[in-house]
Amino acid sequence: MPGSVERFADEARILVKSGNGGNGIVSFRHEKFVPFGGPDGGDGGRGGDVILRGQRNLDSLERFQHEAAFRADNGGSGKPSKQHGKRGADIVIEVPLGTIAYDDSGIVADVIEDGETVHVARGGKGGIGNVHFATSTNRAPRMARKGEPGEECWLRLELRTIGDVGIAGEPNAGKSSLLAAMTAALPAVGDYPFTTLAPNLGVAVVADLPFVVVDIPGLIEGAHTGRGLGLQFLRHISRARMLVHIVDAAGPDPVGSYRMIRSEMEQYDPALLDKPTLAVANKLDLDEAKRVWPTLRRALREHGADEVYGVSALTGEGVTELQIAIRRRLDAIAAVKPVSPVAEVRTYRLAPDDGPFTVHRKGDWFEVTGRETEKIVSMANMETSEGIDDLQRQLERLGLFKELERAGVKPGDSVRIGAFELEWT
Repeated sequence: MPGSVERFADEARILVKSGNGGNGIVSFRHEKFVPFGGPDGGDGGRGGDVILRGQRNLDSLERFQHEAAFRADNGGSGKPSKQHGKRGADIVIEVPLGTIAYDDSGIVADVIEDGETVHVARGGKGGIGNVHFATSTNRAPRMARKGEPGEECWLRLELRTIGDVGIAGEPNAGKSSLLAAMTAALPAVGDYPFTTLAPNLGVAVVADLPFVVVDIPGLIEGAHTGRGLGLQFLRHISRARMLVHIVDAAGPDPVGSYRMIRSEMEQYDPALLDKPTLAVANKLDLDEAKRVWPTLRRALREHGADEVYGVSALTGEGVTELQIAIRRRLDAIAAVKPVSPVAEVRTYRLAPDDGPFTVHRKGDWFEVTGRETEKIVSMANMETSEGIDDLQRQLERLGLFKELERAGVKPGDSVRIGAFELEWT
């Protein structure tokens, strides 16, 4: 292929880890002339969050091909005199507008606005210091809780270019040339397959009202299965509010080309066929195109095009009329239904449990699962007898001990909760 093309990445996989909460501490007042100072151990600071932020100036996920792990800072431990530990610093990951983040459960974020932020992993809470455990019968508690672990997950990022108008067509139908004729964009244009390897964007202005036009890699038959650059094309065009479907009027079978691309769209996502579509016959500067234009216009209408326009992207013939038609159609779309983001968008949360715990018998040992229970154990201070007593009280309040007994646990059996293994006594 002539020339060189800058690499474009529209998919990536990254690991995100929020910060752990800082530990609470055991501390006692030590003041001059105060012989019996009470507990004053402070709480740990909250761990930092992992945040996605939309950045208008980015147009690719290329960065994440080389940098795939992002970790926020841990919270600081508490301090004497009831002072809280320092909050862990957030980590902000800048992504192009149109980036969708998925975890194993589906969409967790859809970043479409410049500067928009979405928390995809929240920092753990800080543990509490010994000041919280003082009672009338225990005035000098020597226990504190550890900080809550941060969240960790793999995210799949997918970039879907945001534009008002998506130009669809086979390679060499003239998509990039039409974009250049309609806007100030300067896409690569050449007489060879797949000139466009990455989406090109341009801004057209009609009656002082701008709209964004996206020229996307061309489709070939079988594109919905991944042939050629089809999946890139279909992924990006799904964002467009309307389509301009361009065919080479001087080509061997422009109607067949139109039908093939419509079929590929339908097999990828039937909703693409519901988008308002203007058909454009290009290259009317050529004699062959002029000859077939009247027949071609009727045929494209018969095959589903809402309106059909003839242009020459090379000479500019018909381009102004096409721009006016696009502006009129966009205004009609906005009046009926405002632009909306991808359905079922939500801010990231760990999936809720059915309850605080579930007990599983595994032969001669037992496994306890449940985020709430695992969190309690991970924050327990097992280095002191008071810390172990505190853990037992919390688990008993949850009803875990009774459930284990119903499951048949016996003294000496191992009970695993998260990363910890305890012996039943």
